[in-house]
Amino acid sequence: MDRNTQLVGQSSSFLDAVERASRAAPLDRPVLVIGERGTGKELIAERLHHLSSRWDGPLVTMNCAALPETLIEAELFGHEAGSFTGATKSRVGRFEEADGGTLFLDELATLSMAAQERLLRAVEYGEVTRIGASKPLTVDVRIVAATNEHLPRLADEGRFRADLLDRLSFEVVTLPPLRHRSSDIPVLADHFGRRMGLELEWESWPGFSSGAMNRMLEYHWPGNVRELRNVVERAVYRWGDATTPIDRIQFDPFESPWRPLQGPAQAPREDGPPQGIVEILPPEGAALPPPPQWDPGSCADFRLAVAEYEKAILAAALEKCRWNQRQAATALQLSYDQLRHAMKRHQLMA
Repeated sequence: MDRNTQLVGQSSSFLDAVERASRAAPLDRPVLVIGERGTGKELIAERLHHLSSRWDGPLVTMNCAALPETLIEAELFGHEAGSFTGATKSRVGRFEEADGGTLFLDELATLSMAAQERLLRAVEYGEVTRIGASKPLTVDVRIVAATNEHLPRLADEGRFRADLLDRLSFEVVTLPPLRHRSSDIPVLADHFGRRMGLELEWESWPGFSSGAMNRMLEYHWPGNVRELRNVVERAVYRWGDATTPIDRIQFDPFESPWRPLQGPAQAPREDGPPQGIVEILPPEGAALPPPPQWDPGSCADFRLAVAEYEKAILAAALEKCRWNQRQAATALQLSYDQLRHAMKRHQLMA
């Protein structure tokens, strides 16, 4: 878990969820944490542990989706030497590791039915049996589990044991997605931005411009707080100027006019690029200005013609790069400062 990350927010829906977790923490009962990806389920689990009487015991985390089904039970309950191919020595499971503390099971819904059955016995009786062993071991573990699935529906469909769900759902903490706690977006953006500024050794924090903040408020945030953190930290380090408010936000880090073409490879056109060269097309829907069609023989003002042609080249490059100045500078083989001076000279500054 990221020990440097804090629960930050002021919206009533978020504070209600934190309060529910805080009230359940001292009780030695299982807790389910429900929420979309990136909403902070691990942080709630950490809070449940540290506010409980088990705070000085181990907090063991297991991502149930990160292991193949054949290894889940061995990871949870341990195994004896020779119990299966590759088991050259005995190994304790996560339950034994968490004895006296808390076991956090992330992505609970991905557990197989066999693993669910063994988990039910461990939760019900406090006993686990290593694979290949004949005697159970007694463990004292509190279970906190998390998922982004609707477990009652999975139970109705026969994909999750109803009796296990009943045992684990003493308390259910459901975290609201970021799109339903928009008042927290400025607070979180400022929090993550300041931390990134400190990491970059900025002497002051310029904040975000009103335009940048409005774009963040209007965005849907499918990745929730985790995505917001990435977007904010990326914006801060790319801005590189601690004296002016940050005005550029890129939500999709893969967005680029030079992305490889999608779909199956096609035979090159007669006028297409050489084999092995990826042809780069402008972004879909981008309207590039037509190239100037001046007649050199009728040029009456050399400097004006050169200036207008240079301005057209700059405008076309900026439009193609969606006004990302650093990408446009790279495309034109200019430094960032050279591009900025040229834009200012031709009155193309946003």
